[in-house]
Amino acid sequence: MDKQINIVETLDWYIWAGVDETCANEPCLSKKAEIPENILQQNSKTAVVSSTNFSKNVTRTISTQPVSAALKNAVDACAKAQSLDELKQILSVFDGCNLKNTATNTVFGDGAQDAKIMLIGEAPGADEDRQGKPFVGRCGKLLDKMLAAIGFDRTKCYITNVLPWRPPGNRPPTDDEIAICLPFLKRQIELIKPDYLLLLGGIALKSVTNCPDSISRTRGKWLEYAISEDNNAAVLATYHPSYLLRSSAQKAKVWTDLIRLKKRIEESK
Repeated sequence: MDKQINIVETLDWYIWAGVDETCANEPCLSKKAEIPENILQQNSKTAVVSSTNFSKNVTRTISTQPVSAALKNAVDACAKAQSLDELKQILSVFDGCNLKNTATNTVFGDGAQDAKIMLIGEAPGADEDRQGKPFVGRCGKLLDKMLAAIGFDRTKCYITNVLPWRPPGNRPPTDDEIAICLPFLKRQIELIKPDYLLLLGGIALKSVTNCPDSISRTRGKWLEYAISEDNNAAVLATYHPSYLLRSSAQKAKVWTDLIRLKKRIEESK
């Protein structure tokens, strides 16, 4: 006998998993008669208890392994990758991060494998999660315009994120999630060997440089990232395009940062 679907529990799961939009050819649950009467009659107390229990079950299900073990597995796996294609394949089967269980796609880096400039954001958004590519939504379009404004072509750069999976509901990633995903980002940097790292937002700044200062205090200042013993990349941090979409007054500061980047690249030729 099929188990009756509990609408309250189902909606709770959707919200927890980050579902923020739905679509269908025909409207569903548009009539009261379509909803089972026993669910309509559930009181709020029962719904809350049921919902809470459901969330706890989900949490237990997706907790695949301890953070320390997951981190070690990530470091060991990344060390085996001798190319970006190999690293992408390793990431696709890696199951040490809970975010993978609620994401639609694994969003790996995109762009030129011999890029001199590497841009690093925080995590995929809804559009990126659907398409499986970084910076393809509204933020991506703005980033393309930012690069074009200083004469750079996105296809000549390499673009990625600290996290390859979208956090549910676009929530901020946890320290554990960042720690587990960071080896994959660092290996991308090692394989590409860029001359410049442009860090987009505070999460990217803290994750890559371990800088204790905020993005507002650090943006526009040149830092260094040690790729290997004899190879460093110049690092510049600025605001994330998503922040600019919410705070357009900050675009002038980012423009200044981009001009600073362009000037340094031209001076190094």
